[in-house]
Parts: sequence; structure tokens; C-alpha cells
Amino acid sequence: MKITNALTAPVAPNPHGVSARPVYDSPNAVAVHITLEPGQSLKKHVTPVDVFFYVLEGEGVVEIGGERETVSRDRIVESPARVPHRLANEGGGPFRVLVVKVPKPAESTKIL
Repeated sequence: MKITNALTAPVAPNPHGVSARPVYDSPNAVAVHITLEPGQSLKKHVTPVDVFFYVLEGEGVVEIGGERETVSRDRIVESPARVPHRLANEGGGPFRVLVVKVPKPAESTKIL
């Protein structure tokens, strides 16, 4: 059994300059714990595989394609492959999200 503390796992460097902690990595999927502080956001980007976002804490904005929604704790948002998307924290507290990519992208060294 392997247990990972998502809040203390090492932060991985990323092009977005945010706290992104890889917490699960297998041949089939990858999961990253992201914390966006107020005013932080991911740059709009695409992934070659489907992604889902599970909101763990706070409130933030999810943009996928031409859609934009404010989401909060315990919401799951699906983001299809090759559609531009981003997360943003426009609120006053931390916005924590578990990002899961399935299947694992071929470029396994890229976490976001």
C-alpha cells in the first residue's frame, strides 16, 4: 500500500508557476493536486487526453472551450482531450483541485 499526503507531496516545476503536486502516477493515469491562491490561474492550454477536475476546497472558475463556470467543493468537471481549458481563482481563499488525466499522456514528464 502506498499513501501520499497531497498537501506535503513535493511541488513540481510547471509553466503556470503554481503549486502543482503530482500525487499519483501509473501507466494508466496521472493525478496532480493543484492549489491556486487568490489571483492565480493556469494558462489556457490543451491536453492530448481527457481530464477531470475534482474540486477539493474553495471556489474557482473553470473555462473549457467557450464555456465558463464557477465551481465549488465536491464538484467534478469533465474536460475533453484537445479542448483549451484553464482554472482560475478569482476568490478570497485557496482553490484546491485534483486533476486526473486518463489515460496517462505519452509525454509522461509533463504534469500540466
